[in-house]
Amino acid sequence: MKLEEFRVYQLSMDLGELVWVVVNKWNDFQKKTIGLQLIRSIDSVAANLSEGLGRYHYKETIHFSYYSRGSLFESKTWLTKARNRDLLDEKTYHEMMSAIDDISVKLNNYIKTIGKSTGI
Repeated sequence: MKLEEFRVYQLSMDLGELVWVVVNKWNDFQKKTIGLQLIRSIDSVAANLSEGLGRYHYKETIHFSYYSRGSLFESKTWLTKARNRDLLDEKTYHEMMSAIDDISVKLNNYIKTIGKSTGI
């Protein structure tokens, strides 16, 4: 599978760009505290997926997919903190959380299929 054709990766990349645009509008204090953590966690989703695919062994692919899932859930925490501290409006918060939920389902389904073609 080509990385660019991997739907979970594409969705993760898109969400990362949306988060970047939103956080870039915050003041320096907000960026340095919540913003940096949010960007790192959401960018880590796609980064770990690509690293796992690049390892060419299903066990490592699963391993990095779990890291990706962990970063996805960490992102939920940072989004919630941003919303609670009035850095995100309700609409943006719900759009991002909905995207995370969608990615989560697709990522879990992907993880379930890893190694199936090898008979393991």
